Amino acid sequence: MEHSERIKLARGQWKNTGQRRPAFAIEPKEGQESVWDYPRPPAIVEDNREVIIRSGETIIARTARSLRVCETASPPTFYLPLTDVDQQYLSRSESRTFCEWKGQASYWSLEIPGRAAQLDIGWSYDQPSVQFEPIKGFFSFYPGRIDCFVDGHPVLPQAGNFYGGWITPEIVGPFKGESGTFGW
Repeated sequence: MEHSERIKLARGQWKNTGQRRPAFAIEPKEGQESVWDYPRPPAIVEDNREVIIRSGETIIARTARSLRVCETASPPTFYLPLTDVDQQYLSRSESRTFCEWKGQASYWSLEIPGRAAQLDIGWSYDQPSVQFEPIKGFFSFYPGRIDCFVDGHPVLPQAGNFYGGWITPEIVGPFKGESGTFGW
């Protein structure tokens, strides 16, 4: 089976596409967003809140110009512009993954002098699919592997080791990533 046929088959198996919130979804209150209202395929949304990425006292990135990728069942993933990331601390790792929506991701490790390296703390898309061209050259980070903050609030990581969603106070789920949620 060709690569494009496998992607089409995988996309055809999704049950939830943001068209209708399932009965088990938490009802959002005013000022909240339900991940079950996000579309599939995902949407790219501009966000002007202050985002800070830190390791201890070392600031790796700071921006008020991020892009959120919002997909049904997952907390948004924040992408930060290249110009707002201090790349002196990042080195490209050997890791690669493939997203059915965005394409092939490259991973980045953190190397701060005098500290042990932290592998695969973030990723980027050098050649994203056409729909996701706006995130080309942007970085995203795993909140479970490095400290991430949105408007001063610490970001909670999405469950599981693979997903990189950012759980912020205004987001309600439940979220894909917990045991038994793979098909969400």
